[in-house]
Amino acid sequence: MLTSEDEAVRRLAAGFALDEALDVMDPESWIGLDIGVRELAWQWPELFHSNASPSGRRLNWSRDASPPTVTWPRKPGDAELALALCHPDGRVREAALGHAEERPALLALVVIRCADWAGPVRDRARALLAEAPPHRLAAHAALILRVGGRSRGGFTQELLTGALRAGPAAQAEALLDSGDRATARLAYRVAVERRLLPIARLAQIAARHRDVVVQDLCAAAAVAALGEGTFEEFAEGVVPLLASRQPRVRSAGVTALRRAGRHADAEPYLTDRSAVVRACARWVLRQGGTDPVPLYRALCADPAGSRPAAAVGLGECGMREDADRIRALLAHPVPGVRVCSVAGLRALDAVRVDDVRPLLDDPSAAVVRQATAALLPWADCVPQELLRELLTEDRPRHQRVAAIRLLRAVGVHAQL
Repeated sequence: MLTSEDEAVRRLAAGFALDEALDVMDPESWIGLDIGVRELAWQWPELFHSNASPSGRRLNWSRDASPPTVTWPRKPGDAELALALCHPDGRVREAALGHAEERPALLALVVIRCADWAGPVRDRARALLAEAPPHRLAAHAALILRVGGRSRGGFTQELLTGALRAGPAAQAEALLDSGDRATARLAYRVAVERRLLPIARLAQIAARHRDVVVQDLCAAAAVAALGEGTFEEFAEGVVPLLASRQPRVRSAGVTALRRAGRHADAEPYLTDRSAVVRACARWVLRQGGTDPVPLYRALCADPAGSRPAAAVGLGECGMREDADRIRALLAHPVPGVRVCSVAGLRALDAVRVDDVRPLLDDPSAAVVRQATAALLPWADCVPQELLRELLTEDRPRHQRVAAIRLLRAVGVHAQL
């Protein structure tokens, strides 16, 4: 069965144009072509080892000379040259590079040859690529970064990075929206280094981008730029960070509040759903001279439970005597408060089996999961009769799963 790489090789051998034989915009097509030529060389020796190509071009290849030489009586076409640049014999690849200088359509194969195992081929390809205009390097950024990951590929990546750092700003900005993840990451790193993006855009990208590496990069850059800007820039830079759905981005926004001297604005994030954000909020408040523990205690006294994470936050920074405040919330009507109460007791290392055990019968799956995690270290203290009752078919699945986990923790085999 022919693969797409095999088909591309056969089309080129039949004289098809490059863009008719393969997807020239896809870096994987070029890599596949390079591999496909070598693989088919063993299956189709008359194509690769005869002195005549199917397109009628002849390769004058003196095998008896020392060293052997490869020449073309006439200028080879792009299709024939593409096959020669991928040829299994390094002498053919090296000779083909001599015709590739004025062939921008074949620059992708020159990039691949920059990581060639044969030193003469590699050196010649690198010399050619070093003379390529920066915009052509940028056009092949995705392929260059793939080749850059190879054992001999560092040259191509350094060349591209240098071109983006020294070239026009528009050249780097054009790659920010690249569909290739590695390319977009490099473009953002260069854009941040060159300060090409205003603080408001950095914050928006950090808050909305799907790539966590780009999120972190832009969030850090936005925070770093705050000390140099006005209050308006501060608002543009911090508000999107604080509103992000990503915990790392929100934590960067909370940390930035200290730089602006707005320590008190961190108070709402004491009860953030993320432990990282809560920790940052506590740090900012302490830097402003406010102890977060009394704030947590006041929040835990709120019967409405509008900020359920107060219980786990108090457990993270409170004292042993705060355990009773948290236990009082184990029976709270809001499931989220019950979940955070168990988590708070775990953080405070104050779990008591008799207090948490009733929550195994809770209608909320989230509460039961948290209670199970809290009881696992003391599973042998939970009556097996109770756990077996939870295994009956009329019980919700989350309760049966909890019983199985606890029974298995004491060596009793059980299953749904």
